[in-house]
Amino acid sequence: MKTLFALLAMFAFAGSAIAADAACETKAAEKKLAGAAKNSFMKKCEADAGANACAATAAEKKLAGAAKNSFMKKCEADAKAAH
Repeated sequence: MKTLFALLAMFAFAGSAIAADAACETKAAEKKLAGAAKNSFMKKCEADAGANACAATAAEKKLAGAAKNSFMKKCEADAKAAH
């Protein structure tokens, strides 16, 4: 059961990562970024998008305190690994 949940979460993050990539690319183009500045912006933008997705999921699950912190840490690690 845990393996199934992990696989589903990985696919969900992969889908949100693709959407985050497109949104971040659009923002970078609007700012006319290139080279190292674009790479830095993209890395931060994608990390922020992953954190926001995890925060939304935590709120949806009504997590608070230590449970929320633990969930956020694992969620963000999983999002980095999926990306």
